[in-house]
Amino acid sequence: MAQNLAALRVKIECDLLGRASAPFDYRERKFAETASIGIPEIDYLAGGLPRGGFTEICGPPCSGRTSFLLSALASRTAHAEVCVLVDGSDNFDPYSAQAAGVELKQLLWVRCRNIDQALRATDLLLQGRGFGLIALDLSDIPPKIVRHVPLNAWFRFRRSIEDTQTIFVVFDQEPNAKTCASLVLQLGSETARWSATIETSTEDSFAYPSACLLDGFDVRAEVLRSRVQKAVVAGFHLGFAPASIGGDTGIFRTKAVWNGSDNLLFEPQSKRLEKRE
Repeated sequence: MAQNLAALRVKIECDLLGRASAPFDYRERKFAETASIGIPEIDYLAGGLPRGGFTEICGPPCSGRTSFLLSALASRTAHAEVCVLVDGSDNFDPYSAQAAGVELKQLLWVRCRNIDQALRATDLLLQGRGFGLIALDLSDIPPKIVRHVPLNAWFRFRRSIEDTQTIFVVFDQEPNAKTCASLVLQLGSETARWSATIETSTEDSFAYPSACLLDGFDVRAEVLRSRVQKAVVAGFHLGFAPASIGGDTGIFRTKAVWNGSDNLLFEPQSKRLEKRE
């Protein structure tokens, strides 16, 4: 039996000669470099966004996806990184992004009209490399359409960014990338907060209590799947190491503000973390 295993090992090493050096030698994996999302609770929960990795952010409408996207873009462009947003349904608002702190000079906005254009543009950008963050926003495309994206397309995207410094993030309503994603976070809205009731007067001087204004809401982020685990030293995350599953939950608070174009914007505000082991 031992002789057969030895012979098999020699045969495999000969077949892989020139393509893989020492295939049976153990190689210690290095911690992947990560970058801040700009939301302390999520940075603590997930350790940041992995470079050279595929991250998927999913959630229903009004679940905080846009706040997450703008915060990530603001954080990376503030560090002078060139970022790309592939807008799958041409719904991006640059005025809101600028109000959220995104440096528009550091952002390439690719406007698409359908999912096919978005996927082709993403493929070309990933092959070109050189970007700090590439975000593919499919969150406004019906889930039944996104479900039909072939699995080999997600695998191709993952392979394109391996061993690079690029952060690749996909935003959609439900997880679709399967095992291609290194990190999957699901967002969901929690408690809404309303401003104090105010009174308005009509031309006839009748005062009526007006409806309360939306002041913001809490967003729950749950790790659905993670092929990595966080390395912690003295309470701080240094990066990622292979293999762990999801389950931790973090909550951050958003604040409703009006920007210069009279568009409502929700900015992330610090709140708390709830961990579930």
